[in-house]
Amino acid sequence: MKPAPPLAADNCLFLDLDGTLLDLRADPAAIHVDARLQQLLSHCATRLDGALAIISGRPIADLDASFAPLRFAAAGIHGLEWRGTDGVTVAPPAPAGELRAMVAPLAAAVQAMPMAQLEDKGASLALHWRRAPRHAPALRRLAESTLQQLGPQFRLLEGNCVIELLPRGANKGEAVREFLRRPPFVGRRPVYVGDDLTDVPGFAAARAAGGYGIAVGTRVAAEYRLPDVDAVRAWLGDGHE
Repeated sequence: MKPAPPLAADNCLFLDLDGTLLDLRADPAAIHVDARLQQLLSHCATRLDGALAIISGRPIADLDASFAPLRFAAAGIHGLEWRGTDGVTVAPPAPAGELRAMVAPLAAAVQAMPMAQLEDKGASLALHWRRAPRHAPALRRLAESTLQQLGPQFRLLEGNCVIELLPRGANKGEAVREFLRRPPFVGRRPVYVGDDLTDVPGFAAARAAGGYGIAVGTRVAAEYRLPDVDAVRAWLGDGHE
């Protein structure tokens, strides 16, 4: 796979966060956006006339808290939430009662698995095993049995040491397509950078619009590859820091 070409002035840029801009942490809540990353993204957004968005599994509120005082265009919870450069956030409707009813039984089941974690994002529920890989099979079975109770309006999305229950319509590729219909993204060649299975629809959306994907690490494939988070940061700087 070829190394990533330099970012061009006519590109628009879609960036995953965890595993792409930030190294993965054992505790998903332990997120820290350093000043250098803030500066890199701010410079890139300026170079692209604002056509830069963060596309994450995290809620937009978490992204804003991490990047404060900066606020980028963003899609959260795998595209369930969306905010353009106008600052207006389109949030999901109130979580379905079926999903909320699963929080307590899932929390009880996870409590019996030391170091496993349940992350309640409001509109989705994620089961993490990064600190407890031995629990991965049990957590997958738990997610699958919960999905059977929830019904066809929900689906499972597995990532790196996590499996998530979320509404069927949530998709990072749909988020990219939504951005591409609006300024300043419209008419630009999209570049999507991500490291995980959840980013594959983003790669596909960028490709379908005449752009390309950049895979980080070796977990997934795209047109180009960068080896790790440090390489992503060096590519973002590209001599413009």
